[in-house]
Amino acid sequence: MFLTKKAIPRRTFLKGAQAALALPLLDAMIPASTAWAQTAAKPVPRLGFVFVPMGCDHARWTPPGQGKLDELSPILAPLGPVKDQVTVLTNMRLQNAYPGTHDTSNAAFLSAASAKHTESSDYFLGTTVDQIAAKEMGRQTQLASLQLAMDLNPLAGVCNNGYACVYQNCLSWSTPTTPLPAEAHPRVVFERLFGEGGNATARRSALRDRASLLDSFTGDIAKLKGRVGNPDRVRLEQYLESVRQAEREIERAEKAASDNKMPDLDRPVGVPAAFADHAKLMFDLQILAFQADITRVVTFQLTREQSNRAYPEVGVADPHHPTSHHGNDPEKLAKIAKINTYHISLFSEFLQRMKATPDGDGSLLDHSLYMYGSGMGNSSLHDHENLPIVVAGGAGTNLKGGRHIKYEKGTNLANLHLTLLDRVGIHMDSFGDSSGKIEDLFVHLG
Repeated sequence: MFLTKKAIPRRTFLKGAQAALALPLLDAMIPASTAWAQTAAKPVPRLGFVFVPMGCDHARWTPPGQGKLDELSPILAPLGPVKDQVTVLTNMRLQNAYPGTHDTSNAAFLSAASAKHTESSDYFLGTTVDQIAAKEMGRQTQLASLQLAMDLNPLAGVCNNGYACVYQNCLSWSTPTTPLPAEAHPRVVFERLFGEGGNATARRSALRDRASLLDSFTGDIAKLKGRVGNPDRVRLEQYLESVRQAEREIERAEKAASDNKMPDLDRPVGVPAAFADHAKLMFDLQILAFQADITRVVTFQLTREQSNRAYPEVGVADPHHPTSHHGNDPEKLAKIAKINTYHISLFSEFLQRMKATPDGDGSLLDHSLYMYGSGMGNSSLHDHENLPIVVAGGAGTNLKGGRHIKYEKGTNLANLHLTLLDRVGIHMDSFGDSSGKIEDLFVHLG
């Protein structure tokens, strides 16, 4: 391990023209006296949430058996490479999402609160679990939290059953009256992470004028590499290559958009045309944000309620929302299962990249907790029972992993929110309609 008389500060930034580049966690960021004890750089916990809409096909989602996750269900099969770091929870419910709508499914997912039925701007929900975490975990980071999505949708107007659109389009609420919009455009997210100075137009112009953001830091990067040992040089180069790759993908998407003179009505200009490419890029930006400790809290709406997106790439040419009203039709249920499997496969690829990303004495996945799931159970009934829920990562927080926890009766999803907060160091007596923590989700050390 390379020792320095003075450790590099954890909040070190490389600064260039109208841009700044945060650094990943390096061993050189710990004091020499600690390094002599062969202590790896101490990682920090991260918390993430991924939302998918319109429930699932339970028959193909639910794993057989209970306890040890010996066998994955057909939909969850893509999680095989990270099976030891995922836990499936069956019979979780959202009581406060009733009367049972697409709007309340999205709104209650992270709040476990009842949405005020209104078409106007006097909406009222509850502070979401991610924002409770952000208030504490965001004190030491550039961004308290990051809200991401795959679709840009209006926040004004009425979307469904007399509910204001903010309920369906905003997962995160910093107060019961303050919804936080999500960003779907990769370039805008990239600029939030690395841009600095000037207005949005100026930052965009500055970034596009350069072949690469990293060109601004060539000299500083070389100096930094000279200060650290070989393991840190490898880690730094891996991180910088991830930044380069994100830039290349964004630039390709922008070029494709500029070359296509037809209006783009379904997605923001410059977003990758393929759903999987867009999702991968948004997931990769989360990894970069965590690596550089720009934020420790992320929410990601992978698709939205009432989405009419079709998935011909997996054999589903019909739009998702009408198909979700399956009425137990075997053909429609099979299509729902294909969509469910496709979404979980994208999440699994993300988890595998997290697992391959070094972070302190383990991986980024070890030191992150992610909850993946939907606020709806049976989409044909619009119910909020037996939600499809997966918890991933968290080995550094003693998540057991490789398990299927099946409750005999409905258990409030707020119990899981309360438990996840507790594991990242935020201790509360209750959250939403919680009745207690999920004690058997983690290993208890004496």
